Amino acid sequence: MSKPFPRVDVAGVSASRIIIGTNWLLGYSHTGGAADEMIRARYPDSESLYPVLEAYLSCGIDTIMGAVSQNRRLAGAIDHARQKSGQSIVIVDTPILNIEDTSAGRAEARAVIAQSAKLGASFCLLQHSCAEQLVNKRTQTIERIGDYTGMIREAGLIPGLTAHMPELILFADQNGYDIQTYATMYNCLGFMMQVEVEYIASIIHHAKKPVMTFKSMAAGRCTPYVGLNFTWSTIRDRDMIVAGCHTPGEVREVVEISNAAFERRFPDIGMRSSPDLNQAVLRHD
Repeated sequence: MSKPFPRVDVAGVSASRIIIGTNWLLGYSHTGGAADEMIRARYPDSESLYPVLEAYLSCGIDTIMGAVSQNRRLAGAIDHARQKSGQSIVIVDTPILNIEDTSAGRAEARAVIAQSAKLGASFCLLQHSCAEQLVNKRTQTIERIGDYTGMIREAGLIPGLTAHMPELILFADQNGYDIQTYATMYNCLGFMMQVEVEYIASIIHHAKKPVMTFKSMAAGRCTPYVGLNFTWSTIRDRDMIVAGCHTPGEVREVVEISNAAFERRFPDIGMRSSPDLNQAVLRHD
């Protein structure tokens, strides 16, 4: 078993500093339909996801992020992994809530949050797609956010936000909303980020709560060595990286690259394949 991966306290919950990402397990590649189909074909059901989850767990990475309450395959995979490994898993649920200001809309949102609690989640982070609809840039507020953080607290969960729009972090901190952690995209290429890399880095460093960064490898557009080293070197000790992997081997590479980054050494990941290995640049001691 590998040495336990570093951990951080998030609102009283101990979370691994690498959080298991789920896009490359569920079929959301951010590259195209063929890649999405490849993922779904490899992992057609909950049980098929276990080898990847087991690889994370064996490294002490026991925190997972995704819309668990709205994805039966993911919820089933977590339950299966808990039973088979005998290990606990910290769930960061990111549901899409109905944010209509009606009795029916609030009832639907409450039901989703209740399902999150039933599945054993620790955190419930409003998905950016619904949270951003509540942002009022003129007043610099997130309107009615208290309705949903209140529902989350009533269900016994810790409230947070996923933030594609950086104003979500700024306005939540500025107004003292009951938001205990943020998840935001952050990578060296600026992939899917709404403003410059330096600006998001500043927001992360000044955030009042721990930040879970995601898209470190820009959905495969930069290598794990480049993406992870950049992010680990530019976030705070209290912040985390959500790193999704497609195979157990990729999990081991991500962990080795991360440990090497912490220890300021070159990772033991071998050289890249080439049709001609008889090149001086590919040989080293």
